[in-house]
Amino acid sequence: MSVLKDVRIVELESIGPGPMAAMLLSQMGAEVIRIGRPGASLPPVDQDILSRGRPLIQLDLKNGVDLKRARALIDKADVLIEGYRPGVCERLGIGPDECLRRNPRLIYGRMTGWGQTGPLARTAGHDINYLAISGALHAIGTGERPVAPLNLVGDFGGGALYLAFGIACALFERSRSGKGQVVDAAIVDGTASMLSLFYGLIASGEWVEQRASNLLDGGSPVYDVYLTSDARHVAVGCLEAQFYDEMISILGIRDSVPPPGEHLAAAHRGTLRQALAGAFRKRSRDEWASVFEGTDACVSPVLSMVEAARHSHNRARETLKAVDGSMVPQPAPRFSRTHASEKPARLEDVLSSWNVQLDEPAPSDSDRTD
Repeated sequence: MSVLKDVRIVELESIGPGPMAAMLLSQMGAEVIRIGRPGASLPPVDQDILSRGRPLIQLDLKNGVDLKRARALIDKADVLIEGYRPGVCERLGIGPDECLRRNPRLIYGRMTGWGQTGPLARTAGHDINYLAISGALHAIGTGERPVAPLNLVGDFGGGALYLAFGIACALFERSRSGKGQVVDAAIVDGTASMLSLFYGLIASGEWVEQRASNLLDGGSPVYDVYLTSDARHVAVGCLEAQFYDEMISILGIRDSVPPPGEHLAAAHRGTLRQALAGAFRKRSRDEWASVFEGTDACVSPVLSMVEAARHSHNRARETLKAVDGSMVPQPAPRFSRTHASEKPARLEDVLSSWNVQLDEPAPSDSDRTD
């Protein structure tokens, strides 16, 4: 049995964090129907990994008949996920007040960058903008400039994961109250929440705002990446004394670096970084990977995404699997009793399971609501 068996979700098609959250919930067993715009260009199924496992129905929400069809689905749903700008769903007639009036148990998940309120709420933005005002972007990068960490931290970390978490919490609360509610998931809020540790370090005086100057931002030589002889890289993360001791022993540089216990001191950073850089340049990335594999030295090869799929650990856990000709990350996390899975569903089967009939006559121009 799946974790979210019998949970029904309507997803209003969007980009980025909305589909990611819906994919996560679908992988946990929820039945999800995506509503997309008619005529929208769609990538091939084997390439659209974020939309896998969820049937699509194309509805024009400005059309009266299609709007009724969408409402019929929402009336049967446990959860609605939408990623439009604030006010759009209200104008379409499927805002939270209307939907909760018709379906009081509905969890209405709203995914935006800025949130439903605030001076920026109705303005455009992307992941990099949300990171910028949360403080995250300033902290990530080199000493010379911030660097956007793909859209992992904002869209998917601060956005999709917090939306999915909020929906799961709201479903749990509904099991006691019997009432639905709105989940206002803003990427800027989630990203700020993810910075909790670092705001704590600022409060305690253990964090400076200059990039590449702190323990976890590349400022410390024992938490950084190093160039190898083949112009690739290894990642070093030996913060603890015993792990550092093992690393310098394997590298054979014990006599030229600070002893364990002094390896985190700012005064030794220059000497230690120079010694580590010189040592790692003597062999290739894969040679170092072989030397350090199975040790507690906390040294790992920096792999590309294609290479990651071939790594022995990822293969053993089937972290990534070939599906329809593409390498696809598998559901996470894993459960001991229930299970997560990605099983494609046909729209007809899901509609039958929901007991929803959408076979109304084709809409005419007079049915348009705009």
